[in-house]
Amino acid sequence: MTVKVLIADKMDPRAAEIFRERGIEVDEKPGLSPDELKAIIGEYDGLAVRSATKPNADILAHADRLKVIGRAGIGVDNVDIPAATARGIVVMNTPFGNSITTAEHAVALMFALARQLPEADASTQAGKWEKSRFMGVELTGKTLGLIGAGNIGSIVAARAQGLKMKVVAFDPFLTPERALDLGIEKVDLDTLLARADFITLHTPLTDETRNILSRERLERTKKGVRIVNCARGGLIDEAALKDLLESGHIAGAALDVFKEEPAKDSPLFGTPGFVATPHLGASTTEAQVNVAIQVAEQMADYLLLGGVTNALNSPSISAEEAPRVRPYMGLATNLGRLVGQVLGEDVCAISVEVEGAAAELNITPISGAVLAGLMGSYSSSVNMVNAPVLAKDRGLDVSEVRHSHEGDFHTLVRVKTTLKDGSKCSVAGTLFGNANPRLVDMFGVTVEAELAGPMLYIVNADAPGFIGALGSTLGDAGVNIATFALGRRDIGGEALALIAIDSEPTAPLLDALRAIPDVKRVVPLRFD
Repeated sequence: MTVKVLIADKMDPRAAEIFRERGIEVDEKPGLSPDELKAIIGEYDGLAVRSATKPNADILAHADRLKVIGRAGIGVDNVDIPAATARGIVVMNTPFGNSITTAEHAVALMFALARQLPEADASTQAGKWEKSRFMGVELTGKTLGLIGAGNIGSIVAARAQGLKMKVVAFDPFLTPERALDLGIEKVDLDTLLARADFITLHTPLTDETRNILSRERLERTKKGVRIVNCARGGLIDEAALKDLLESGHIAGAALDVFKEEPAKDSPLFGTPGFVATPHLGASTTEAQVNVAIQVAEQMADYLLLGGVTNALNSPSISAEEAPRVRPYMGLATNLGRLVGQVLGEDVCAISVEVEGAAAELNITPISGAVLAGLMGSYSSSVNMVNAPVLAKDRGLDVSEVRHSHEGDFHTLVRVKTTLKDGSKCSVAGTLFGNANPRLVDMFGVTVEAELAGPMLYIVNADAPGFIGALGSTLGDAGVNIATFALGRRDIGGEALALIAIDSEPTAPLLDALRAIPDVKRVVPLRFD
């Protein structure tokens, strides 16, 4: 089937060119209504958007083929990520394509506030010459407080240092080592509010950051502070900001983003010391080209190679490492399926452990593949995107362990499980020739088997004549054996068999197998 992508918002033509160069069919249909999008979304494997298109749960319910949504830009407020995740759809953004552009806009607004440029321009063009009215301040020597010191914040910091400003930052994710590299001082939010002459915000809008500059915090800022927000609307209490501008406590504020957009009647308009721009942070020719190129390349890498970059709801796998990781993901998926089909609802904790060559790889997608296989036993339409969410919903405790040593195999993936009764067991697999998955250990029994197609898992007492009785029962039912793997813990103890068969086992066959003397358990398995 041809891979198809829909570009649903106006985007630089280079995006469509990249898709076509890589053999992907692409339709460009900006301006679709929600109903129009809903009517056609089922035809596409990928959806590329900017901010206008809003793929919500209602629309995504019709996206039966959709595998990836790419947002050409940083903010993904317009994408229903939980709904996409539930359907196994990867959501990507392009956090670096417009970083410089947004950072430069923040610096430009700092200058605008420091020298009252919009007011001075309007006054001068009105025929006035109010030179004494517009007394500004220098940026040199002032303290800039960054709320958020990630990609954009760090660029603003570098530009501010070039202007001889001192930079302090509040960011829970900023490590001391990174702060040292950036040449900035990490502080708590209260300290930043008390010391900063200028404050710029560079954080996403989350439950933790919503109204991070509340009325109470704005009142604790240094008198005469100037505030710039080019990040997301909703980070600042806009009513409180207006009051504090009017009182003179805040000397100036510049917003490129608003709680409600488009902002056509904000109460802030006309307030002395207030500067507004219509969400221009990413509006440069260079940024529009960059994000279009990046979203197309990222989506193509995922659809064609399995590479995942800048995903909001899935582990990252570069296009370069995807070919190396892919065989392990196939092995991991089947190990998860085996555990899920044999142990089912009894599993309450799972540990994914890798050793040898596997320990040198990105373990997160391997772990995600195990969960996808496991959760597939409980729910349909499961993949690496929604499996961790489903596992969490079921209260499943998941851990990852990387062993540096190499054991009996040059590479190994082991899935250890804890059951509700407290007992523990595990399965393990390896790759033959770095490509062909093989089960090598099942619940402490050494067994070599390829997990493929319909299979039977049989536990029996190790006794003479069992294999003959098993073969006769399958033969009488007209079932052909494809492969047969046997193993046991001790002579005369418990043994197990993994049998690949050419047809799905029927209920009468399963009953006949369970009736064989010494059989303790029969479980039909399926590996697609």
